[in-house]
Amino acid sequence: MGLASREIEAAGITSVALSMLPHFTASVSAPRVAGIAHPFSQPLGRAGDAEGQRAVLRAALALAAQALSPGTVVQLPFEWPAGVRPHQLPCTPAPIVTLIKSKPWLLLKLRSGDIPEGA
Repeated sequence: MGLASREIEAAGITSVALSMLPHFTASVSAPRVAGIAHPFSQPLGRAGDAEGQRAVLRAALALAAQALSPGTVVQLPFEWPAGVRPHQLPCTPAPIVTLIKSKPWLLLKLRSGDIPEGA
């Protein structure tokens, strides 16, 4: 998400990346990062919790309006409710996970901001 935010921002559109690993997302020069303590599969919140999801979106939009200069990392005040299990993650790993497992040195390049062409 951070890489996409960087490209969207380069096109002149203000962006905010919602991230469960905000400092990792910021390491790829994402312009504005909103950290959130939610499971990876549900960054906006629980399925069916429309009001909670709207609150997360409002907070992310407020960050976009308030953080005029890129490079901002903010931890949003939302936490996953105790005792509530998130939906299970898919059995098939995401393509980025498969790529990094097969070429672990790319993770170091990603962290340093050196994104290889065609990776």
